[in-house]
Amino acid sequence: MVSSFQSPIIDIHGLVKRYGTFTAVDGIDLSVEYDEIFGILGPNGAGKTTTLEMIEGLRVPDEGSIAVDGMDAVRESNRVRPIIGVQLQTTALFEYLSSAELIELFAGLYESDASSAKVERLLGMVDLHEKAKSQVNTLSGGQRQRLSIALALVNDPKVVFLDEPTTGLDPGARRELWQMIRDIRADGTTVVLTTHYMEEAEVLCDRVAVMDRGRVIACDTPAALIASLGIEATVRARITGGSMDPAELRSLPAVLAASIDDDRIALQTRDVQSTLIGLLRLVEARGVTLAEMTSQQSTLEDVFLSLTGRTYDDTADEPAKEPEPAAAGGRRRRR
Repeated sequence: MVSSFQSPIIDIHGLVKRYGTFTAVDGIDLSVEYDEIFGILGPNGAGKTTTLEMIEGLRVPDEGSIAVDGMDAVRESNRVRPIIGVQLQTTALFEYLSSAELIELFAGLYESDASSAKVERLLGMVDLHEKAKSQVNTLSGGQRQRLSIALALVNDPKVVFLDEPTTGLDPGARRELWQMIRDIRADGTTVVLTTHYMEEAEVLCDRVAVMDRGRVIACDTPAALIASLGIEATVRARITGGSMDPAELRSLPAVLAASIDDDRIALQTRDVQSTLIGLLRLVEARGVTLAEMTSQQSTLEDVFLSLTGRTYDDTADEPAKEPEPAAAGGRRRRR
């Protein structure tokens, strides 16, 4: 473990990015400690990718400061680039090169170790030993994702950025990738990832920054964020006969909040047993019948609802982004 007195590997203050009149990132502060898995969680359009791209040097912030391993990520980008690894949401690969050849190529571009031993180690890390000689166009979606992460590690970075690495993967492939990310951290690499999957952030990340509409609205361990609600669980049921008054539900033992939407009851409670006993007594007295009764432990989705007053929506379209201005000499920044 690193010393508690060590400065963060990433330190961000007052970060802002605008596209015309649209503010994609609105004055955020963040710090990431060495050797942790740090998640940036939020619905599509929250500003997660834009934040990562500014740290990586792919976009220039309009305001604020970014320090990576003690270096200014904007003014000293040439010093920062060799110590970071980047996996973008979409990675264009040479389709007719093999997995091993691609790793050798990327290592050469970084002027890093491109030996067969290094290639084998990276393929083993992402469980692609058997695909070493397979062309990229023959790999499955999950295998391509794992290969793109191996490519982000060719320079043995101090910190690796993974932008929604499990999007589009089936549940089994997603869990395999989670273990791979844990293994990367175990090897001494700090991992910063974005995700819009609540479960992923909850089970994988040491700490999570919750973003919404360009701002960080909470940052802590998943357990601490959930505990801050003071809610043990949410009891849900469907009314199949009769009717109920939300005010009656709010008066039930241990209930902190209650709602009825399309005959569906939702009760946030700090004591599931007391609430269930009270609910059953109430429906019996009112002659109401219920179905589909469930009790679910509080999650980060409840945190998001509590902080924003809105349900978490991971299907919102990402707002359009204006292109980066042309660099000096008329050339645009490569991604």
